[in-house]
Amino acid sequence: MMDDPLTLGPKLSSKLVGKAQGLYASASQEELGLLMTMNFVFIEGKYNGSMITVVGRNAIFNKVREMPVIGGSGLFRFARGYVQARTHTLDIKTGDATVEYTVYVMHY
Repeated sequence: MMDDPLTLGPKLSSKLVGKAQGLYASASQEELGLLMTMNFVFIEGKYNGSMITVVGRNAIFNKVREMPVIGGSGLFRFARGYVQARTHTLDIKTGDATVEYTVYVMHY
């Protein structure tokens, strides 16, 4: 389960604009791959109260991972697109990571 800060930059001191909330589970027996269901819930600015939903496989050791945007709410109603994930930092012992998500989305 995750309920992580969604910020404008990779530093914890970056401006908080929302939360990354969802679930992930192991999805591979051969490599570290996760099935992720994740919502980017916005709590600031123009997108306050809106959400983008991402569901897909995340092979976390790949440099760039792509997962589909399958929907959204508020200003992102009927959203479709994809995200590209890039890991900035990863602590294997604690499981803590800083991940950049670049979002390409079309919405109503």
